[in-house]
Amino acid sequence: MRDEAGAADPLITGAEIARIAGVTRAAVSNWRRRHTDFPAPAGGSPGTPLFSLADVRTWLATQRKSHDVSDEVRLWQALRASFGDDMIGGLASVAEFLSTGNPSGLDSAAAALVTSLAKNASTAHAVDGLVERFQDSARRSGSDQVSSARVTRAVVHFAGRVTDGATVFDPACGIGVLLMAVGDADGTVVRGQEIDPAAARFAGLRAELTGRTDAVIQAGDSLRADAWPSLRADLVVCEPPASGPDWGREELLLDARWELGTPSKAEGELAWLQHCYAHTAPGGRTVIVMPASTAYRKAGRRIRAELVRRGILVQVVALPGGVASSHSVPVLLWTLRRPKPDDAAPSHVRMIDLTGNEPDGPLEPIGDQIVDVPLIDLLDETVDLTPGHHVHRSAHDFRAEYQSLREQIEQQLHALGALLPALREGAGEDSLDTATVSLAELSRAGLIETDAGGPHSTSPQLDTDYLRGFLQSVSNVRRSTSASGTHRVDARAARIPQMAVADQRRYGAVFRTLQEFEERVTKLAELGQRTASLARDGLTSGALVPHAGDSGE
Repeated sequence: MRDEAGAADPLITGAEIARIAGVTRAAVSNWRRRHTDFPAPAGGSPGTPLFSLADVRTWLATQRKSHDVSDEVRLWQALRASFGDDMIGGLASVAEFLSTGNPSGLDSAAAALVTSLAKNASTAHAVDGLVERFQDSARRSGSDQVSSARVTRAVVHFAGRVTDGATVFDPACGIGVLLMAVGDADGTVVRGQEIDPAAARFAGLRAELTGRTDAVIQAGDSLRADAWPSLRADLVVCEPPASGPDWGREELLLDARWELGTPSKAEGELAWLQHCYAHTAPGGRTVIVMPASTAYRKAGRRIRAELVRRGILVQVVALPGGVASSHSVPVLLWTLRRPKPDDAAPSHVRMIDLTGNEPDGPLEPIGDQIVDVPLIDLLDETVDLTPGHHVHRSAHDFRAEYQSLREQIEQQLHALGALLPALREGAGEDSLDTATVSLAELSRAGLIETDAGGPHSTSPQLDTDYLRGFLQSVSNVRRSTSASGTHRVDARAARIPQMAVADQRRYGAVFRTLQEFEERVTKLAELGQRTASLARDGLTSGALVPHAGDSGE
């Protein structure tokens, strides 16, 4: 698609539309549903549609959306002014006003803005827009009360579809983002607990406003004061809070939930994991977000070993960096399954490494991102459950890769010997025509153009390789080097000798060969480093062994 000037019309995402208009992504989704004249996708995929920037700007101007959105922005600013860092309290007051009509906690201006928002969209959309804005702010500052949109997307993907009538539980549900996303199917029984009373109150009100009247959220400390002691859920999801050493170990030493072992003070995440597992029904699953370090820390080795030995751990997924709310460190999704009495014992744990993907990239693993690791291979001295450790090791066919690298090195060496040109002794600068011409002069004469690849000839009277070769001469490099030591080609200073076209082509051919020689030398160095590293890894892991008689003598 091109605009009137013939330039390509950029395509933008829904998130970029939201930024242009100053609204949340939920508001853009609402526009798409409510306005039949909203621009149709011009590219992308059903999950990530792309829209014409020109069409979007025209539509926003026609609808005057750049002005209509101010109510939501002004409400957020009003809540910030009234509630400061207690934005959850502000959200709860908004939700209560929308639910009951009681403006308790809101000043008259904020109440008027809430009323205006509710007139222009459903109460559910109004609340969802504020939740999304809170998610964005929490992503920048960090918050235990909300899961990021990326974490939520990943958990929903790997938890899979929840069947009608199933029970979904989140013992650290915050404002309910993760819980509501996973338990959104009709007939699902939704249960949660949250230590922050304001967050629990808002999660319950939000569930009611979005039609989830069966959802029940209790306030309280799940580890110290479990509000659901008899609950056994078909699916438990959780992104545990950053509890540190004060998660209640001294008070809970003999707690029946620690069936895999009592977690140490430093392993609060493994306490949350066992709490989730204690609430998992036979045949049910737990999908829990875990820091990468829980997969290998020495203090958690015994509990990890029990998870593997009993066939409870079925999958570990390493998500890309940038998925978590407040940091760029990769996080893991552990999937547990409570076996039924007649279940066959599992033989492996599935390891998936998505750390090479973009944070918003695909979640379905491909090729060498996935491996099924036999249980016996995990039960070593460290019980390291880091997916990358196992995926990369299994993906290596050391012998074949080592042989391939050797062959590539031999090819490069053979080519290098043939590339070096035969050069004879010259008379120094006296052997060249002393007349020179600057790049500026060549440009004014229309003989050269410059693009991202550097200057190139536009005339049969000038050879491009000759031109570029002489631009790298010592004198031109000296002219093009600033006082700070940075090198750049300066069209006002760089000069090349004047020479007949036939001679230019002879020089150009040699410069071209030298360029290829340098590229192959660089490639050879890279191959050499890769080969040596691979050989060491293969020898130290036992995947490669020396030939008989390779004693080094």
